[in-house]
Amino acid sequence: MANENNKNRIAVAIGDFDGMHLAHKTVVTGAENTIIYCVNNRFSLLQKSIFERRYPNAVFADFGEIRNLSGEEFIEKIIIGRFNAQTVLCGFNFRFGKNASWCALDMRRYLEKKDIWVRILEAQEFESLPISSTRIRKAINEGRIRSANEMLGYNYTFESEVISGDRRGRTIGFPTINQHMPDGLVVPKFGVYESLTTVGSVTYKSFTNIGIRPTWKVEKPLAETHIFDFSGDLYGRVISVELVDYLRPEKTFRDVNELRRQLDYDKSSII
Repeated sequence: MANENNKNRIAVAIGDFDGMHLAHKTVVTGAENTIIYCVNNRFSLLQKSIFERRYPNAVFADFGEIRNLSGEEFIEKIIIGRFNAQTVLCGFNFRFGKNASWCALDMRRYLEKKDIWVRILEAQEFESLPISSTRIRKAINEGRIRSANEMLGYNYTFESEVISGDRRGRTIGFPTINQHMPDGLVVPKFGVYESLTTVGSVTYKSFTNIGIRPTWKVEKPLAETHIFDFSGDLYGRVISVELVDYLRPEKTFRDVNELRRQLDYDKSSII
């Protein structure tokens, strides 16, 4: 019976996994069919809807269920009782148990006695400093989207439903799709970005303005994206947009001609 139980044991990667950045990815490397157990479901860097598609083997913790567990109870009830783990993977700074009282080394010492292997991953660095979700959020807030993307290991991406706009862009040759920024996702520095927009299975070059338009009287930041070489009605569809580079801050234009010249320049800088 013991041998049969061992056959069913699997690897479990444990962490907050906000955004699944490069440092997180090292935690889930080296074990096939790894369950990704997300203990802090913040999703400020990667929407849950996108996360679930990219990592269908993810399990999201009920924080109310685990918040008051001691370190030993967390291991016995979750790692062993729920997942029957044979291997546990985590980052060097992972803490758990009530008041974060246990660390990764405590877990290793406890589980080694039960013949369960714990792999603790060291920090991954970018520009001589450890990669962290905090650093990535700061880079996005400051418009340093290229640095953020390098630490993420992919382009900062959001998706939301295309809503009706005032259609002014169409009158000057730059129709846009308008989307609210998703709740909970870190909001990039307001301004214009080089972007990539995916419609169906096709990805187009684009540029995206992120900000709050007073004429819309909206409280949430709005993303307006002009998609190059595309025509079609996208109202009501959920569209994915990736931010590639920060081009410039938002501007107030004297007239339509000045706006058109700026948009022409923005487009030419991307093409």
